[in-house]
Formats: sequence, structure tokens, C-alpha cells
Amino acid sequence: MNTRIIVDSTADLLSPFKERVHVVPLTLRFGEDEFVDGVTIDHRTFYEKLVECDVLPTTSQATPDAFAKEFEAAKQAGEAAVVITISSKLSGTYQSAVIAAEDYDNIYVVDSGTGAMGGGILTEMAFRLLDSGMEAPAIAKELEFLKENIIIVALVDTLEYLKRGGRISKTAALAGMMLNIKPVLSVIGGEISVLGKARGSKMGNNLLAQEIEKAGGVDFTKPVLLGYSGLSDALLQKYIEDSRHIWDGNLDEVRYTTIGSVIGTHLGPGSVVVAFFKR
Repeated sequence: MNTRIIVDSTADLLSPFKERVHVVPLTLRFGEDEFVDGVTIDHRTFYEKLVECDVLPTTSQATPDAFAKEFEAAKQAGEAAVVITISSKLSGTYQSAVIAAEDYDNIYVVDSGTGAMGGGILTEMAFRLLDSGMEAPAIAKELEFLKENIIIVALVDTLEYLKRGGRISKTAALAGMMLNIKPVLSVIGGEISVLGKARGSKMGNNLLAQEIEKAGGVDFTKPVLLGYSGLSDALLQKYIEDSRHIWDGNLDEVRYTTIGSVIGTHLGPGSVVVAFFKR
């Protein structure tokens, strides 16, 4: 039986995988204006609106009906499906997929335990397994194992959006911005956590590199994906130069893309994200 890979719209993917994957979108709201993530709003427009708005946008999980439409399409095509969702601790999207799957056979739902680039590299692994001839049940089982080794670390350029989202206090945000503090975040146990803080981008980039090494280093036999939030990749390019010792001799190219709306809402513009499988 052929297998299709289904993701929700929070998984940040490079073009070759975007063309092969089936996407179930989340809904995004700026005040009274509602958008379908990745359908009626793209990443660039999202960041333009994020900078202009005084309040954070809200997101709504993908619904069981949205997943059911994809599952029905797979059934009609005579295909099984492996479904990869954003961490169940960040969104109810995983539960929506599980509910929809109850009415179908040969649907295998995986809680990625991560988001953004983390979901992107897990999806890349799903395609590697699929292309190797593995069938849906075995792919899902292997992804459950592989996801435990995903590390995602992010350097945040401004504390403003963490403050707006209630993840840090206004006092801490003000003090941090006055001291040019750059926090390094990760997704640990499916939730966003602060790993450390540095003063200035240079020290922040060094701390990001330290956290990569602390995690055990990068397994370069598996996908590595970098990302940036906002309208410019200048800070990401600076980070790539500062961390050249990590990539040279290990990667033919440093691949990167933009960070989507759900994670981007909390990070704000100017953030740098690294997602990889640890050794």
C-alpha cells in the first residue's frame, strides 16, 4: 500500500518536501482578521503584520474535520498515511488528528514533540524512510524513536514578544532590553524553555554554539535545518559565519528557511533557530 505524509502548517519545510507533503493548515487571527496559515497568508505577510500590531496574533488548532478531509482523500486513493503534528503541549492539533483518525484505517499519527524546523527535519526523515521502501506502520514507529533525538535551539533578538505572550514579566523584559540581553530558547518536553541569556548578538551566537555542543553535537547523517524569523536573514547569516566551525566539512551547504507563524509569534522578528538530531 502506498503511503502519503501529512503535516500541519507549523512544520517549516524546504521546497522539495513542500511539493510532496499534504498540509492541514491552522487558523491565524490578527484582531478581527482571520487567515488560513500558508493559504491566505504567507510568512512574509505574517511578519509584516506582526511588526505592525500592538497585540500578538492568536492561532487556532487544525480541526478534526480538516484532518478527516485529508484522511478521506488518502482512503479514496488507496493509501495509508503518516501524520506528523506540532507538539501536543503547544497546540491541540495532535488531538484533532487523533480524533479524526478514529474513523479510518491505516492512519498513523505522530506527535512530533517539537515545532517549526524540528517538525521540518522529522518530516524529512519520514520521506527518507518512505523512499527506502518502508511502509506506514514502520515509518510511524521509527519516527517515534527519532523524535526523541531532535534538538531545537533559538536565539531571540528581542524580548518584546516573549513579554507580550506572557512568558516573561514586563519588568524582566524591560531590564533585558536595556542590557541588550539575548535569550537562548529550546523546545524541551514539547514546551518552549529558556536555556540561557547572553548580552549582545556575538555572545548570543557563542551561547547557541555552546548549547549545540552541550546537547551532544550534531548527527550530520540526518537532516539539519536552520531558520530565521522576520523579513531579513541578516542575523542568521551572521550566525552562520560565527559558527562556521560547526558546519565546515560536515555539510555541503547550510540549509535554511523562514520560521512559521506559531513559533514566530513567540520569538518575534530577528530570531535564529537551529534544528538537528543529536549524536
